[in-house]
Amino acid sequence: MNFEIVTDSSANLPDELIEKYDIHILSLLYHIGDTEYVSYVKGKKTDLTEFYTRMRNKEVITTSCMSSGSCRTVFEKILKEGKDLLYIGFSSALSATYQTGCQALEELKKDYPNRKILSVDTLGASLGEGLIVSYAAKFREEGNSIDFVYDWLMENRLHLCHWFTVDDLFYLMRGGRVSTSSAIVGTVLSIKPVMHMDDGGHLVPVSKVRGRKNSLRALLEKMEETAICPENQIIYISHGDCLDDANYLADKIREKFGIKDILIRLVEPVIGAHCGPGTVALFFIGTER
Repeated sequence: MNFEIVTDSSANLPDELIEKYDIHILSLLYHIGDTEYVSYVKGKKTDLTEFYTRMRNKEVITTSCMSSGSCRTVFEKILKEGKDLLYIGFSSALSATYQTGCQALEELKKDYPNRKILSVDTLGASLGEGLIVSYAAKFREEGNSIDFVYDWLMENRLHLCHWFTVDDLFYLMRGGRVSTSSAIVGTVLSIKPVMHMDDGGHLVPVSKVRGRKNSLRALLEKMEETAICPENQIIYISHGDCLDDANYLADKIREKFGIKDILIRLVEPVIGAHCGPGTVALFFIGTER
């Protein structure tokens, strides 16, 4: 424990893991109307049922990353305690979050030249980011050095697979991920996109299937194609207030691979604001993204 791990609230980790591994969280922000909300506050539960209800009512929700000053406050507290620091951040291709954190770190490197300060762009998001942070925390708990953990993250981040689908194309349309015409046609024909995170950290549509259950089974098929020893992995699933669908996918994974350890989480507000209710995402380690 000679170094501290910092990530951001996009990682969507549950309080139990945050506390177990003593992970520091930088909180992203979201706005509904004129009201600003903090995505994560340690020890405080966010009522995500209300959040997704407001989304379904088509209230406009916008998001923003934390300030460089708030990052500096978290980072400097660690460095003042004489600890080294590993910052593991949200994909730089999707948000300014990682750059904001790195800006604060660069300033602090001048003030703390004797401390080891490292950062990793996960090129991931949501529980995909959370999964790789969990691996880092586990390795640290086992007594590995900051350099070992950093090297493992850099070598394995592109093996972290993110596969997801959505039930309502409106939110992807609003975010510019699909065209208006595609959203209209897709809704009429019940066409669901199957998307993933590419090696550059971007969200990319891969295929389209008809019907909700088929889209969920498509995620399982992607796992079958690339997962490395899935029976020995911890699998993460996140969902946009559609627990039954997340459980359906989890049950299929258990049947196929005999996996027992599956973490299921509601998508936190900042990511949820962009993918919307009805999102189901699957995260695992694979041969390639």
